[in-house]
Amino acid sequence: MTISKPAAAVTDSLSSRDVLIVNARIQIPREEFVFEHSRSSGPGGQNVNKVNSKVALRWRPLESPSQPDDVRQRFAARFASKLLNDGSLLIACEKSRSQLLNRAGCLEQLSQMLTEVAIAPKRRRPTKPTKASKKRRLDDKRKRANTKRMRGSPNDD
Repeated sequence: MTISKPAAAVTDSLSSRDVLIVNARIQIPREEFVFEHSRSSGPGGQNVNKVNSKVALRWRPLESPSQPDDVRQRFAARFASKLLNDGSLLIACEKSRSQLLNRAGCLEQLSQMLTEVAIAPKRRRPTKPTKASKKRRLDDKRKRANTKRMRGSPNDD
């Protein structure tokens, strides 16, 4: 299950591949995912009462051997509020009338979440302000203070 950016390309390759490829480092086999299907409350007209088009994807990111440890830790920190008590992640999609498109939507959502945490954030290097910037700041403060002092009535002195 290769996920590329356009959703249309996702639906064509869903049945032919067995792996969700996020990037070169993160490739998750389909066996790690559990798909649950149920009746959707979304579009479908009379069909909505007959077809199980809603798809819920369940995945255990903390136990997945398919992602590197650093990505797993960033995922757990970034999406801790989305993890259930048992450590699994539940993503539901019911935007379409098609079960296949909803499955692709769940995988696309998961792919976006993993892409977000795949690259380590750059460390911030603390810097000191220059002498010139300190001088400019203090000069501006003096000018503001003088402007405010001049706003008062002339006999306040």
